[in-house]
Amino acid sequence: MAAVSCRASEKSISRRISSVPVESVTDLCTCSTEMMDSDMNVGSGSRRHFIAAALAACCAMPLRAAARGRKVLVVGDSLSAEYGLARGTGWVALLDKRLAGEKPPVQVVNASISGDTTSGGRARLPALLAAQHPDVVVLELGANDALRGLPLEMTEANLEAMAEAARKAGARVLVVGVQVPPNYGPDYSRRFEALFASVAKKTGAALVPSMLRGIADDPQPLRWFQADRIHPVAQAHPRILDNIWPELRKLLR
Repeated sequence: MAAVSCRASEKSISRRISSVPVESVTDLCTCSTEMMDSDMNVGSGSRRHFIAAALAACCAMPLRAAARGRKVLVVGDSLSAEYGLARGTGWVALLDKRLAGEKPPVQVVNASISGDTTSGGRARLPALLAAQHPDVVVLELGANDALRGLPLEMTEANLEAMAEAARKAGARVLVVGVQVPPNYGPDYSRRFEALFASVAKKTGAALVPSMLRGIADDPQPLRWFQADRIHPVAQAHPRILDNIWPELRKLLR
């Protein structure tokens, strides 16, 4: 995810240690631009996508031991990958805890990668579907596409292809929308937010218009974000789950 500056389009590059490849991140609170280059510096985006797809089956780990029942597969970026958080405090882990007592059981598999784009997700989804056989697929991608200035048509096409692939594999699909900072401009923001609804309508997927409702648009949003002013703090993740849960619950019935 990425934030675009209200000033000139200058970019600061910083290298930070991360447990997952982080290529770009979005500051949803402030008007500043920051690019984070992965310490796992792989040569090119296409090579990273190839490696991610090849390793998808073994890297997507269930949060609880496998059991007979339904399975939810989450394919997202840093907002779903617990970036900067203690393990077990992100919204996906909280979802797993919420579903722990369900009968029949529901297994949650988090296949999110910080810095991922819709192109990256599309490249690795086939291996994930083949390995996990999910009943529900949650797609939370797109913000990093906005950072890179990728055409909105490409983002929409990638998400649509992912939703169709999941549907053909027998899974129900939930498309999770994200927001871009206001400094992207009202026209771009409107078109970006609309593409998630368009994908859901075209593919018959369920839709969460914005996972950060009540967080990024809070009157005091900084209290909900980490010191980098980029990623939500642990206290914000119950809100994220509450935004996603109503639509996800319907798909699990």
